Formats: sequence, C-alpha cells, structure tokens
Amino acid sequence: MAIIITDECINCGACEPECPNNAIYEGGIEWAIKDGTSITGAYSLENGDQIDAASKQRPISEEYYYIVPDKCTECVGFHEEPQCAAVCPVDCCVPDPDRVESEEILLSRKSRLHL
Repeated sequence: MAIIITDECINCGACEPECPNNAIYEGGIEWAIKDGTSITGAYSLENGDQIDAASKQRPISEEYYYIVPDKCTECVGFHEEPQCAAVCPVDCCVPDPDRVESEEILLSRKSRLHL
C-alpha cells in the first residue's frame, strides 16, 4: 500500500528529503512524474491515464505535505521501512488503507520510476 500523510501534518518538511522517489511534495505544489526520476515522454498512471512525465499535475493537498501514490514505493528496494514514517515527528505518515499493494507491485513501480 502507498503511504499517505494525514491532516495531522505540522508541515515540518522532514519527510520530503528522505523520499528516494521524490514522491513527497509541500501542500499546494504541483507534481510531475519526472521529478527525481529519469523518465521522459508518455507515462501510464496506475489508474490507466496517460500523461507526459514532465506535465505538472494538480496538488493532492493544498494545506499540508502529500505523497503522490503513483510514485510511492514505501521505500521497498531502498530501505527496510518507509523513511517518511521513520522521520515524522507526529507519526502522520501512515499506510493508505484504500491502496493495498503487494511488494511485487511496489518493486515494479520502483523499476518503472528508476530506469
């Protein structure tokens, strides 16, 4: 499952630099698949939508830090545990119960993001 940041976030920013996938953004900031990856051109999101990897997407949250689920691998293949959760001082980086994903799916996403 992808990790989400709850509304208990205090906007400290500790999580953002820890993410190996550049999946964490400050509230209100647009995101792109290419941010922190080597991907160019067309990219298929998990929901089937095709986007340009460089195209800016609407922020998931305007108020606090957020994690882009299509870029989150729960740090599988990089670390033993999600680094955002490890450094969060208020424990607001938690598994998303609406997005349960196997280790195989997370590793596949990692390989797609890091060519």
